[in-house]
Amino acid sequence: MSAPQSWVTSANVSSTQFGLSNLPIGSFAAEGRGRRLGLRIGEEVIDLFRAAEGGVFSSLDAKIRDALTKPVLNDLLALGETAWDQAWNHFAAILSSDNATLRDHHERASIMMPQWGVSMRLPSDVGDYTDFYASLHHATNVGTMFRPDNPLLPNWKHLPIAYHGRSSSLVPTGTSVRRPCGQRKPTDAPPVFGPSQSMDHELEMGFLIGPGNRLGDRLTPEQASKHIFGFVLVNDWSARDIQSWEYQPLGPFLGKNFATTVGGWVVPMRSLQNARCAAPRRGNGDPQLLPYLAWDGDFGLNIAVSLHIQSAKMRELTIAPMCVSECNVSELFWTPSQMVAHHTSGGCPLRPGDLLASGTISGPTKESRGCMLERTWRGTEPIALPDGTERKFLLDGDEVFLSAHAQGRDGSRIGFGECRGVITPAVE
Repeated sequence: MSAPQSWVTSANVSSTQFGLSNLPIGSFAAEGRGRRLGLRIGEEVIDLFRAAEGGVFSSLDAKIRDALTKPVLNDLLALGETAWDQAWNHFAAILSSDNATLRDHHERASIMMPQWGVSMRLPSDVGDYTDFYASLHHATNVGTMFRPDNPLLPNWKHLPIAYHGRSSSLVPTGTSVRRPCGQRKPTDAPPVFGPSQSMDHELEMGFLIGPGNRLGDRLTPEQASKHIFGFVLVNDWSARDIQSWEYQPLGPFLGKNFATTVGGWVVPMRSLQNARCAAPRRGNGDPQLLPYLAWDGDFGLNIAVSLHIQSAKMRELTIAPMCVSECNVSELFWTPSQMVAHHTSGGCPLRPGDLLASGTISGPTKESRGCMLERTWRGTEPIALPDGTERKFLLDGDEVFLSAHAQGRDGSRIGFGECRGVITPAVE
């Protein structure tokens, strides 16, 4: 069976990742327009504010129509799963090949624009950001480097570990990331202050929270799955030398809070139904899940993720970015539902637009390690780039690109767009 067809020609080509089975949403700005919500279809973006003004959504509930006119997703996220389904069913209908509502609209030229003409912004006003540590391969690798006799701490398989990040330093894709300064501890020498010498990327998958929960309430994993609106690429940049000196005993601080890049396009959970896979199996000897984290219907997600690097010299020589890591979200030990359930288990309120992220996603092979710390094994196994240079950690001018795709309905591919950022020199 072939993928559903749209009157938007670019949504029907075999190579597209933005056909009718996907329809991701994001916040954008463009020349002559303020910040708006946009819907991606093929190589086009629908300005949802202008579409609403033009009556394209007249059959939708008034609260949904109003939410679509906002510059960020928060109001739409607060409406919940029933409203999301109504909105996306309507989007799919008006973009289908036999529907003239938008196709023949007299203002279609101002409602739609080419995707290259928009600049992506953060998809929501993120009140709070939490970064998890959900990859067993990543946690084991990092633990082996620093604690070879005890790689995994005793609590790791009992509960999803996380830290609270800074929403103020979340930046949209394409934003330059300044190398941070901080306190570092050279071997056999007193601490010094200066630019980080061990800049790193982290290949992650984030997800946006919908209605959330009230203070004091908690969500089961099954309930939690209905509070996850959709998924977005995340690069949680890290200054490893600053981090390794400061993190004991309270965890990440300045080594993490200088920048986290968020992709522009959010893929709704409903578009990932075909990507659902079995939740990770627990091995012999692994602790049994406590009841508040257990759900027979829980699932992982089969989403292939990859990371490319392009140095300044490679750009100068027009050498394409080099693939450094390829792995899969299904490798995570903890599911998104469990992350949300644990986050709320003490009564912490999650709010519409909050961002949670998986932590570095790594697999069992060297090529599937999702950060430079692992990929170069703390700098002892440098990566050779095609410009003749090598990397232990990232240098100024290096640009990092994240991408992902999943399997959609009828053989289609579900894409997440790009999540990229270039490192600029520190201000000393």
